[in-house]
Amino acid sequence: MTREELVARSAAQRTAIIAAAEPLLRKAAVPDRLFSYVRRYPVAVGVAAAAVALLGGRRLLSVAAPLLTLYSLFRQIAR
Repeated sequence: MTREELVARSAAQRTAIIAAAEPLLRKAAVPDRLFSYVRRYPVAVGVAAAAVALLGGRRLLSVAAPLLTLYSLFRQIAR
């Protein structure tokens, strides 16, 4: 085989590998975003986990809903 044939063959194989790996890469994107968020904001994730552990899910939602409403209201007023 000539060099050009080998280069063309490897390019075709590379394309086939990328096409076969596409579904796996899409599925891996979600955990990757989650892990990158945890790496970027470890304190915020720790505080959120502690709040869930201490207050429980339902109680935390009942506390967080009005706070989120106030936060969005203040953001609109600040604009």
